[in-house]
Amino acid sequence: MQTSLQQLQAKDGSWRFCLESGTLTDTHMIILLRTLGIHDEELMLGLANRIASKQQSNGAWKLYHDEPDGNLSATIDSYYALLLSGYLKKTDPRMDAARNFIRHNGGLTAANMLTKISTALTGQYPWPHHFIVPVELSLLPAFFPLSFYDFVGYARVHLAPMMIFADRKYVYHNPATPDLSDLYVGTSISPGVYPHKQIEQFSKDAQGFLASIHDYVRSLPFLPLQLREVALRRLETYMLDRIEPDGTLYTYSTSTFFMIFALLAQGYSPQHPHIAHAMQGLKSAVYPTEDGLHLQLATSAVWDTALITYALQLSGMDSSHPTLQNSTRYLLGKQQTLYGDWKIRNPRAKPGGWGFSDQNTMNPDIDDTTAALRAIHVKSKTDPTTASAWKRGMDWLLSMQNDDGGWPAFEKNTDSPIIRQLPIEGSDTVSTDPSSADLTGRTLEFLGNYAGMRQTDPHVQKATHWLRSQQRADGSWYGRWGIAYLYGTWAALTGMMATGVPTDDPSVQKAVNWLMRQQNADGGWGESCKSDEKQAYVLLGASTPSQTAWAVDALVAVFPEPPPSVERGVQYLLQSGQMQDWTTTYPTGGGRPGGIYFAYHSYRWIWPLLAISHYQNKYG
Repeated sequence: MQTSLQQLQAKDGSWRFCLESGTLTDTHMIILLRTLGIHDEELMLGLANRIASKQQSNGAWKLYHDEPDGNLSATIDSYYALLLSGYLKKTDPRMDAARNFIRHNGGLTAANMLTKISTALTGQYPWPHHFIVPVELSLLPAFFPLSFYDFVGYARVHLAPMMIFADRKYVYHNPATPDLSDLYVGTSISPGVYPHKQIEQFSKDAQGFLASIHDYVRSLPFLPLQLREVALRRLETYMLDRIEPDGTLYTYSTSTFFMIFALLAQGYSPQHPHIAHAMQGLKSAVYPTEDGLHLQLATSAVWDTALITYALQLSGMDSSHPTLQNSTRYLLGKQQTLYGDWKIRNPRAKPGGWGFSDQNTMNPDIDDTTAALRAIHVKSKTDPTTASAWKRGMDWLLSMQNDDGGWPAFEKNTDSPIIRQLPIEGSDTVSTDPSSADLTGRTLEFLGNYAGMRQTDPHVQKATHWLRSQQRADGSWYGRWGIAYLYGTWAALTGMMATGVPTDDPSVQKAVNWLMRQQNADGGWGESCKSDEKQAYVLLGASTPSQTAWAVDALVAVFPEPPPSVERGVQYLLQSGQMQDWTTTYPTGGGRPGGIYFAYHSYRWIWPLLAISHYQNKYG
């Protein structure tokens, strides 16, 4: 593995594996290319080829291998994009099969919010009377009971452009846009005429709730109606202030897609430098896969590089090796020095974290920060510059602990119950940033194994107490950013072990017993993405390298001598290195539950290498 990873290292010291998800981002890129009149047919064909390659025999598209039948919204997005690309026509049997699946499953009106937005922007779906939140919300201060800043940053950068073009009810009219009127079910309409009165994005109760928010905000005496344009300009400025050096909004391709349409809604020309720069940033995130070209939702260079550097060190590579010297130098150059939105609820802290993507300069997160700190730990002992970077990272990390004792992903104490209860799709999972077991556990593992902190430390005590309170009755923990209970339980167990929780602790034993019950006959572990959607553990019916590695690593952390389950798990990991099937590409990264899952191309290398290294280092 060491040799393979050395060969894949880029000249700047980074590793740049693909962050692969479904077809949503590819469909967004096709819409942008056609909307902006960019005639890059090589890119268009590459995107279309990948989308077409993912279609199932029943005409549908899936988010993951074992998703029953198919995913309605993914199928609509893919169907629309392939028609828009011009490489497939409605008369093609594949498109006919897709259309039948869509209609059989409720049609366009049953799709998710993002699908409705992309079709509304191009005139295929009507804008609702009220959309999510009024633009005037952006004018309310952060300390107000309901504020724009109650949404977490990654939600805000998507919401801000949505608020702009939804308020404008913006539609880009393109004569070449395919007609989707045949995707409506249960209404009698003519081609190109859409049943505005019959279609609502939310239920009547939800519409009423959102309407009351609109009425309340617009009745405030210090926010007269003429401030609507001021609010729109503030949202525009909010976006522009968060454009990264590559032109993208917070480095997310999805938010950048929305930003471009918001700028068009604000009167920007399709040729405006901001839009041209954004498109260049998106193109730089396109990755060539075996099936065609894929627009990554974000690039994962910092994350992959930090984890691989750490894994290579654990596997025995000397820190003086040029491979590690180069990767450490790269990571030190990616430590952030700008104040980001995290400062709103953490005003006394100074910058020092790391972000996920290569171009990220203002949106650090807890997981990437601990990963980078693990990677630079050895060098920080001998090099003053690295030691200084280490201290800045540590200070920022500790300052980001939530009041409840856990750690969030991006922003401290951003868990408004009002936001979570809004009748908005995904508001309970992606609009706020509560403490999570996976991030809290992984932070504890870092603090224990690399910062020497134990249960006597107040930070560790609070975190452990919070973790105990989150354990499920069966002994598992839910992980927000991986799939899902295997991920959370691994993180919680390794964190508790690293900080000195005894192995005979009841919560530890419950978790170990749960883990061992989930082992497959082949020695591995595998959990379905359905777990993430149902909030309950669902067996995959097969083993995956990354999930097996998490389970093995957790058990290694607990047992002084390797039990048979660990030995069998290690054997599976050694054999899986030569495998190449759907289990090695199954998405085990979490994005938006029920909407976006990630297959990290790096994970089949990173996590097995770490687990096997921990096994060898502990047991000899």
